Amino acid sequence: MTGPATFLGMPAFPANAAAAVRDSQLRFNLRKATHTIRGKRASVVDELPDWARLREAGKQIKDHTLRDLERYLLQLEEAVTAAGGHVHWAADAREANRIVAGLVRATGETDVVKVKSMATQEIGLNEALAEAGITAYETDLAELIVQLGDDQPSHILVPAIHRSRAEIREIFLERMAAWGRPAPEGLTDDPRALAEAARRHLRERFLSTKVAISGANFMIAETGTLVVLESEGNGRMCLTLPKTLISVVGIEKVLPTWRDLEVFLQLLPRSSTGERMNPYTSTWTGAAEGQEFHLVLLDNGRTQVLADEVGRQALRCIRCSACLNVCPVYERAGGHAYGSVYPGPIGAILTPQLRGMSSPLDASLPYASTLCGACFDVCPVAIDIPEVLVSLRGRAPHPRVERFGM
Repeated sequence: MTGPATFLGMPAFPANAAAAVRDSQLRFNLRKATHTIRGKRASVVDELPDWARLREAGKQIKDHTLRDLERYLLQLEEAVTAAGGHVHWAADAREANRIVAGLVRATGETDVVKVKSMATQEIGLNEALAEAGITAYETDLAELIVQLGDDQPSHILVPAIHRSRAEIREIFLERMAAWGRPAPEGLTDDPRALAEAARRHLRERFLSTKVAISGANFMIAETGTLVVLESEGNGRMCLTLPKTLISVVGIEKVLPTWRDLEVFLQLLPRSSTGERMNPYTSTWTGAAEGQEFHLVLLDNGRTQVLADEVGRQALRCIRCSACLNVCPVYERAGGHAYGSVYPGPIGAILTPQLRGMSSPLDASLPYASTLCGACFDVCPVAIDIPEVLVSLRGRAPHPRVERFGM
């Protein structure tokens, strides 16, 4: 897998974590944010008397889909094509980046806006586009903060969770002008003021950019529909205003039918933001309203994960981040220590399977856990993360003397 350059060659998790736990500001930011989200999630989950049955339904739907993934992906391709979209298959990061760069170049544009793009971070798309002379602008508030700060995401849901309001204010004042509309003079660290500065900055970008790149939370094989859940409205701007929309989505995000979506629209908001329903749910099918639409289906190691009877349950993940918010290791070490766009417990099992365990960092990730089981308890699709961690530990490289002794 090809990822962001700063993630490559990182030391093993213990060394990264040792440095992180000495940062008292980081620990304060993480503790405050994770405990807040954790409390909100618990409150809205407790409202549902059938939460256990919803969780089991989510698990069963995902397992059913993964068992017959090829059929549902071909059905999805047929439905998207029938609706006027174009489907591209990418075996790995390099192929996906080549496809996307080629599609953007074909439009004659050199700027793109992005939303819901964890898969594109996984493959290092922004860096690949930059090499092709194309500038990618992140539009999610937290992703914008990370981009302006020359940083890396440290949380699945809140990528800038490690930043304080004061740090965000300084980033906006120092870097926003270089990327477009500058921050207003006299900007304070009041959250409303920071959000307004970002809104004004991004609005100009939305109105002037003709190509957008997105991910998706779900894809519906039955109808060819893609679904994005978000909280800020930037997603809807990205998905509707540009003339060309390119969506890069992992093949595991497919669901068989529209009816299946009902289950996940209850599970995901409660597990991620602690809301009964997210503020914005956008759906589109093919080339909507004359817009040119391209869907890039990304493998990048996923079929390899699918072949593992224990590890394949990681592909159920709906990227809610609930496991991060309860993990005692993540709370103290932060996301950067994991050296991947997927931090926390889910990253500790997903990253080594996608990338392999040949590097010291990837080989150490299955040990980045106390095996307390809190992650399994809160997972909305019942991924038994401790089980996968133990399985991966058995396959990690060990010194010959240790293996002989065991």
